[in-house]
Amino acid sequence: MTYHWQREMENLKKQIFQLSDLVKQNLEDAVCAIEKRDVELARRIHDSDDLVDQRELEIEENCLKILALYQPVAIDLRFIVAVLKINSDLERIGDEAVNIASRAIYINSQLPVQLNIDFSGITAGVKRMLTQSLDALVNLDAKAAYEVRRSDDDVDGEVHRVFLDIKDKIRRNAGNVDVLIDYARICRYLERVADHATNIAEDVIYMVEGEIVRHKPEK
Repeated sequence: MTYHWQREMENLKKQIFQLSDLVKQNLEDAVCAIEKRDVELARRIHDSDDLVDQRELEIEENCLKILALYQPVAIDLRFIVAVLKINSDLERIGDEAVNIASRAIYINSQLPVQLNIDFSGITAGVKRMLTQSLDALVNLDAKAAYEVRRSDDDVDGEVHRVFLDIKDKIRRNAGNVDVLIDYARICRYLERVADHATNIAEDVIYMVEGEIVRHKPEK
């Protein structure tokens, strides 16, 4: 049983790491499609979403099979539970990447307008949080996971800053309202990605320390 158990666990780790790599790439490509006005790149993200959904279902089925066959306890049980939750957050990040790609397709179908909206703070913060949360998962690093939790307020602050900028531009640029509203939506999508990255970090903390830190203040 030990050999089969170890093989099942290694396969599960491989699956969740592959899904995390795919989702992270989709998010980076979605942001790039906005920045570089790349419609084809945005469409490829739509096409890859079925693969994200398929892999999410495979991981869930594998977790349930392991629970039924091996009835794990203690840290092994925490690992399976955490993977189930992380799996769901990764799939939702994939959905947000598709949402961003959809807005990219629309924005890029319009005539270019110089709106001077600075997304760099949000996108850098979100990508850093996602990378750190996934690194924490790979390395089972609770300290790095706590850092992700602390970073969430910074991203929220950047989102608020850009929202204020967009509101001001809407008041002064009536002809670009639809595009500006889409940029506001992209802000929300990125903010949700940061929230999911925080969820992943909290699940890593649970996996490593056995403590549920959700709804607790950051250390």
